Amino acid sequence: MTSNTTVRISTRKSQLALVQTNWVKAELEKEFPQCKFEIEKMSTQGDKILDVSLSKIGDKGLFTEELERSMLEKKTDFAVHSLKDLPTNLPEGLMLGCVTKRVNPADAMVVNEKHKDKQLETMPEGSVIGTSSLRRLAQLRHHFPHFQFEDIRGNVNTRLAKLDDGKYDAIILAVAGLERLDMNDRIHQVIPPEISLHAVGQGALGIECRDGDSSILDIIKFLEDPESRDRCYAERAFLRALEGGCQVPIGVNTEIIGDNLTLIGMVASLDGKRLVKDSVTGPRNNAESLGVELASMVREQGATEILEEIFAQINRQ
Repeated sequence: MTSNTTVRISTRKSQLALVQTNWVKAELEKEFPQCKFEIEKMSTQGDKILDVSLSKIGDKGLFTEELERSMLEKKTDFAVHSLKDLPTNLPEGLMLGCVTKRVNPADAMVVNEKHKDKQLETMPEGSVIGTSSLRRLAQLRHHFPHFQFEDIRGNVNTRLAKLDDGKYDAIILAVAGLERLDMNDRIHQVIPPEISLHAVGQGALGIECRDGDSSILDIIKFLEDPESRDRCYAERAFLRALEGGCQVPIGVNTEIIGDNLTLIGMVASLDGKRLVKDSVTGPRNNAESLGVELASMVREQGATEILEEIFAQINRQ
């Protein structure tokens, strides 16, 4: 990369997206002082449609399409995403160039002040729990069928305001997002994986760029974390093999010990009554193969039928 080169970064306009992108920009500026990094802020379809649940408006590229178009048209050079929002099948000409070091991928319960002495397990029957994620919804329904679940959309501040206004007793958000926004004090309970397996890629940033753009890859690879990359590649392969988008009740958990990676995967029905879960362990350098293997295992246990019913139900809406 020559001196005084300008590198253009595309991002969503949300507060969290900007915090994440500014972190990437600052880290790269320190390592590549000869380059100039500029941020291009964009609104995506997912940002504009806030009065309809995500599952009803589709999921492929909801938060990425506009950013991807700008890269393909060479208006920007790479895009910073919350990896959980990046589809597993990318448009021709683009690639996942880097996975950053993952922070806590767990889900968190945030409560209305009147429930500050409660945990999920002790919230009263009929409590109104807000979430826009079918994955969280299905798992929580499985464990807590006595709660009432309501959809909630908007950025983190909007959701917190609705909670504080009393429209919900609690809401479920990603620990990572709250931590990146310096809102750790709002994390009332980190939900254990035994109750809620996290989303594919949750807690990591994915940097997407043009396929084979060596000059950009040379820059962004500086931010790659090999352990996070292998964990997320296994998770994304599991999701891809199940043909599931980000708005399907599929949850995961990964762990690397030495050279081995363990992947846990879950598929649940929307009502939470059926839940299929299994795990696989193998060499971390075969991360994607492990994801495909686990997908085959849960399909044999009924995941295919569950997913077919969910897709049919979503298509009828």
